[in-house]
Amino acid sequence: MATETLGKSEGDPRVRRARVSELEVVRHHFDRAWDSLGLQEDARQIFWEPYREISVQIPIKLADGEMHVFHGFRIQHNGARGPYKGGMRFHPEVDIDEVRALASMMTWKTAVAGVPFGGAKGGVNVDTRGLKEHELEGIARALMDKISKLVGPNRDIPAPDIGTNAQTMAWLMDEFGKLNGHTPAVVTGKPISLEGSYGREAATGRGCVVMFEEAARKLDMDPEETTFMVQGFGNVGSWIARTMQGLGAKLIAVSDQDGAIHSEAGIDADDLIEHVHLQGGKLTDFAAAEEIDAGDFYELPCDVFFPAALGGMVHEDNASVFNFRLMVEGANNPTTFAADQILADKGVYVVPDLIANAGGVVVSYFEWVQNLQHFRWEEDAVNDMLQGVMRRTFGEVSSRAEKDGKSLREAAFEIGVSRVVEASRTRGYFS
Repeated sequence: MATETLGKSEGDPRVRRARVSELEVVRHHFDRAWDSLGLQEDARQIFWEPYREISVQIPIKLADGEMHVFHGFRIQHNGARGPYKGGMRFHPEVDIDEVRALASMMTWKTAVAGVPFGGAKGGVNVDTRGLKEHELEGIARALMDKISKLVGPNRDIPAPDIGTNAQTMAWLMDEFGKLNGHTPAVVTGKPISLEGSYGREAATGRGCVVMFEEAARKLDMDPEETTFMVQGFGNVGSWIARTMQGLGAKLIAVSDQDGAIHSEAGIDADDLIEHVHLQGGKLTDFAAAEEIDAGDFYELPCDVFFPAALGGMVHEDNASVFNFRLMVEGANNPTTFAADQILADKGVYVVPDLIANAGGVVVSYFEWVQNLQHFRWEEDAVNDMLQGVMRRTFGEVSSRAEKDGKSLREAAFEIGVSRVVEASRTRGYFS
């Protein structure tokens, strides 16, 4: 993993990404779950290594007149429980090890949430900032052209991730359709006008807030008296902020790649979304909050912290200065195992990414079902079903954690791994 920083304080170790790779972090949690479950040693690698790895070249002539060659990946980790499922990420730090880690996480995440998918992930190592729309379209279409024989509604179903959105999914769907006919179920997270699902855009953020509500009950926290901070203000972070504000909680600080802002009086999430996402302004130029040092952001006292940026942003150089009671992981793999232990020693209650950010794939499942059946649920119905799945998942994981005296992360991994192993054994993949 590269050591990219979040914000302007490049020399501050608090704001860098972890030195340990996401793949190492996931392997640590997988091995711990495997050992705890007492599963047979000779089958371990079957469930750790991906079933298929796809690496492709994407040559595109950009507006500068030069030919640029980007590299794309699609990792299909495990399909014992259903078609492969996972996002498609456009980011300059995408590499095959990161995609392997994220694909593995999707295998366990779909299993814990109880949706009938396997795990996959994809990405292109491209910096989308500064690219024109037709250039992004060219990259997306070229990617689908290269992987189209290995994806499909019953094979592998991509979705949005960092650097991609509903428009990207529309291009992928259309390119797939050129050879296969109209096939909306080939991707999820599509625009509503192209058979996307109501509630999908907000699903990951909303799901995180449902997990906050469940944890808050255990910690006797009143949402209306809760202060919170968000790291990352893309799709997930902004929906977390808006939804938490709807519960009466107060947003006091936000950070992203441009820096960090703070206001003890509270930051209006809707105004900040208007400024950043609709007007295209920089987070640090938001007039109703004070810009602060990106490293100092981590030391602010609050009740709840939502990491919703890149992986590896919570590590040993910042976990020790955190000053909150509850962390709900909106990002994938935000926390290293060293930081996990530091937070446990500090008594911080952590709702791990494996369950906290599962709302996106849950509503992707709803979208896939709607596409296959050619009907559509209203948004209220989607949100109600999402809440039901998230609350059930939290209940199952927290019950196991309390029964066995383990963290939510340990319990979630054990549930996910055991369900995938059981499906594989039942299908006859191993004995």
